[in-house]
Amino acid sequence: MKSVLILALILTGCGGFRAQRVDSEQVDEKAMEITDEWVDGDTIRVIDGTMTRIGEHNKFRKFLAARGGRPIKLFVGEIKNNTSEAYFPAHDMEEALLEKLSDDEAYTLLDAKQREALLKEITYQNDGMVDPAQAKKIGRQSGADAMLFGTVNMDPKTRDGKTVKTYSVNFRLTDLETGEELVRTREKINKFSEQSSSGW
Repeated sequence: MKSVLILALILTGCGGFRAQRVDSEQVDEKAMEITDEWVDGDTIRVIDGTMTRIGEHNKFRKFLAARGGRPIKLFVGEIKNNTSEAYFPAHDMEEALLEKLSDDEAYTLLDAKQREALLKEITYQNDGMVDPAQAKKIGRQSGADAMLFGTVNMDPKTRDGKTVKTYSVNFRLTDLETGEELVRTREKINKFSEQSSSGW
């Protein structure tokens, strides 16, 4: 009888729990609402917002117009994770940003991270290791017109059992020739969680 009573109490306590099958997009939307963890949907929102703000900025439009509509040769620097979260997906954010930039005809991306490997290959070709007619010439690589840098900051606050994390993702687009800043953007994402009093 005692075991039956305990089981009844457990079932009663869990009576409010309902399982629901959802797709991956719905899972991400729900996670953004109820968790203080960064999810893929947050990255998408930040990158989309950043791209829109850059594209609409007056200085950027003037910079692009001054080039006669030719694509901007762009070097994208590493996004610095200034949060206390070592697991923050800064690399995934970089990849998402690069994908968006690659799809935009306003930009031509320069792979700065692979330049050392490219230089080794060109040097190899010009050391007589390949047919001279096929060897690529040294000194013909494209130079960047602008550089894009990013940082991620996070300010956590706890009050009345609730934890709120305010993430700030900042980007700066700089004219490489003059060193002048063309665009500065900031996208904020608030994440929150609440400790359940029932412990469930």
